[in-house]
Amino acid sequence: MSSIWDKSMKRFLALTAAVALLLSMTSCSNTEVPASEFTSVITSESTTSASAVLETTTEVSASDTAAQTESSETEAEMVLRINDQVIQVEWEDNESVKALKKLASNGTITIEMSMYGGFEQVGPIGTDLPRNDEQTTTSPGDIVLYSGNQIVVFYGSNAWAYTRLGKIQNMSEEDLTALLGASHVTLTINWD
Repeated sequence: MSSIWDKSMKRFLALTAAVALLLSMTSCSNTEVPASEFTSVITSESTTSASAVLETTTEVSASDTAAQTESSETEAEMVLRINDQVIQVEWEDNESVKALKKLASNGTITIEMSMYGGFEQVGPIGTDLPRNDEQTTTSPGDIVLYSGNQIVVFYGSNAWAYTRLGKIQNMSEEDLTALLGASHVTLTINWD
């Protein structure tokens, strides 16, 4: 009797092991189950949680895309040249500069500048940019938007209503006067 009992027990254990193995293999497969089979199980609470997860995932994806765009804009930068000399500029973060960057992304902007008042060079951009004029006293190296369609680079000082675009870096007032004090200069803006 013991021998029959041992055989039955061995068969039962073998069958149980086979079923367990079969279940573990099917649960680890890569086969996708259609979502429609699970809809009857989802409660209103889990639907809310799923919506929150989806919204959060969408927000993270959008911020990742914005960060990638910002990163690629940071890698390429808008470059100002005066008479073919590259000028280091710290650009403002405003709508006017964003519009100028967009304009420069379409190709090089070339502006023929003229001396005015013995303290600035001014020239037409060729289009209107958004503006947020404020009464300002400029200093040497300031780059401003005047009347929404002219760029002004200062080597002296003036007080007027302008929209600030940027500030020339690492040049003294004497360097700026030597560069901008001629009757005519050419300014170019492009992406580098």
